[in-house]
Amino acid sequence: MLLWLAQQYQDQIGALRVFNFITFRAVFATLTALLIGLIFGPAVIRMLTRLKVGQAVRTDGPQTHLIKSGTPTMGGALILIGIAVSTLLWGDWSNRFMWPVLIVTLGFGAIGWVDDYRKVVYKDPKGMASREKYFWQSVIGLAAAFYLAFSVSGPTNMKVWALFLEWVQSGFSMNLPPKADLIVPFVKTFTYPLGVWGFIALTYFVIVGTSNAVNLTDGLDGLAIMPTVMVGSALGLFAYLAGSANYAKYLLIPHIPGAGELIIFCGAMAGAGLAFLWFNAYPAQVFMGDVGALALGGALGTIAVIARQEIVLFIMGGVFVVETLSVMLQVAYFKYTKMRTGVGKRVLLMAPLHHHFEQKGWKETQVVVRFWIITMMLVLVGLSTLKLR
Repeated sequence: MLLWLAQQYQDQIGALRVFNFITFRAVFATLTALLIGLIFGPAVIRMLTRLKVGQAVRTDGPQTHLIKSGTPTMGGALILIGIAVSTLLWGDWSNRFMWPVLIVTLGFGAIGWVDDYRKVVYKDPKGMASREKYFWQSVIGLAAAFYLAFSVSGPTNMKVWALFLEWVQSGFSMNLPPKADLIVPFVKTFTYPLGVWGFIALTYFVIVGTSNAVNLTDGLDGLAIMPTVMVGSALGLFAYLAGSANYAKYLLIPHIPGAGELIIFCGAMAGAGLAFLWFNAYPAQVFMGDVGALALGGALGTIAVIARQEIVLFIMGGVFVVETLSVMLQVAYFKYTKMRTGVGKRVLLMAPLHHHFEQKGWKETQVVVRFWIITMMLVLVGLSTLKLR
């Protein structure tokens, strides 16, 4: 919105031309979201406390977490407000990538809101049934995947529509341009062609998988939000570089016209995330809840697809990946041993992985900070793929 206003009056006021620079708007999008969170955070926490929107803690979890029962949850709504307001203020409304990312983020946030509401009102830690949650995640994920298959491939909105018509006329068998291929990091020329259906399938799993992975990681004070900020900021850089023809050519990455505008969204996500961390740091005054975790994970997955960095997201979000695998391994092994011997056994002391380390004697703050450090190293490895080929 501010960009449009500045462009209307930049001939009369030359200083307003600075709004045309994406980096300028990205910095102020970050600061705006940060200030929104810091200013309105205390009021939101008081409101949630007054409404008795308290976290229902799992009785089968670590016993040290029982003292957290009643801590206000659904604080992720504050993050989403900061992201949405800041992105709409500083972003380019005509950009074809800004709206899908916002819709996916807010859509997954709505799913998380319903899940959290059921947990709070009915005092049920399980919240929304898994099948119902996955159904709505799939609806949003598949819709986004279908749109991105053509919007990533086409340089303009008109070309996107033309590609879709061409695909229909080909009997749904048309291949996509090379920029839509799966990029293999650390290799200069090797990419894997996906086709339309392959692109849709991969995008669906990236968006929905990342959403649930961040949600599983959100189990300790500050554990999920800081890795989200770091990974999101790095993805913002990838999107910015992919949106520049010169940088993309120099770095041998696909040029995706319009992708650079996503650095505005990523900046807003970083600012809102840091503001939330102010209140979520140990001992947490408020929890993110599914409304925040599902939304932020969906946003990361969508941005990674647009920037064509799905495998790099897998690397940088290694903490999210390992947390998810720890749950899958624990459940699979328990079911297997119960089927074979009649008694279910566990690989870990408790899943997800962060609870395992707590059971091993690590303090909560130790687990959190060490996972932050690991994420920082993984993000640096991911950034190194820009030149190490």
